[in-house]
Amino acid sequence: MNRRKVLALLGATGINMLGGYSSTGANGEERLRRTLSCVVTPEQTEGPYFVDERLHRSDIRTDPSDGSIKEGLPLALEIRVFAVGAATGAAVGANKGADCKPITGAVVDVWHCDAQGIYSDVMDDNFNTVGKKFLRGYQVTDKNGSVRFITIYPGWYPGRTVHIHFKIRTNPKYMQAHEFTSQLYFNDSITDSVYAQQPAYARREAYRTRARNEDDSIFRQGGDQLMLKLVETGEGYATTFDVGLEMA
Repeated sequence: MNRRKVLALLGATGINMLGGYSSTGANGEERLRRTLSCVVTPEQTEGPYFVDERLHRSDIRTDPSDGSIKEGLPLALEIRVFAVGAATGAAVGANKGADCKPITGAVVDVWHCDAQGIYSDVMDDNFNTVGKKFLRGYQVTDKNGSVRFITIYPGWYPGRTVHIHFKIRTNPKYMQAHEFTSQLYFNDSITDSVYAQQPAYARREAYRTRARNEDDSIFRQGGDQLMLKLVETGEGYATTFDVGLEMA
């Protein structure tokens, strides 16, 4: 994928496409605030494969150790981070009288496995990828609380449904001033279609049965509130997800 296509796919995650309006200027910022999902996002386990690589980049498909690019269906992912006001309350799912304020300057890490279910830079019983850094990276939220990544539709591994990990740290200077970790999930029917049509995934799908969302014990701890809504693009999929943090 050339630079023009990458920029186009990144743009597909923008508010204009998914929300139907511009977020530029004071009026745009107010409209952004009103349309944010003003709920507290469920936190989930970090899992065993987080590595604090400090890779500041938007396209995480490449491996800087050798320049290779991970095979898979392109996925443009935008995450918008905001503070949920006191009027919302602590309960997950509360959505009345909320004050949504975008959080600027937060470090957002994402990481996930490749099409074959393998993570980079870890030693596992089934693989050793120490020194590799594919499908990992971070961005810093802009004035609208947004970060954007280009990655691939994740693969899977035994015992887990398809997912993406993310971690938010609200003070880049200290990195752990306020830390929030969770996971993002996909509709099983879309995953079925992707895996059936894309050779990178079909090879693995052919000889194993993967766990579905309802089979995953971690998904059952709030995963229905962490589902990505995908929009088809010319290259793959694009999606935007709002993360509400209770900062008190």
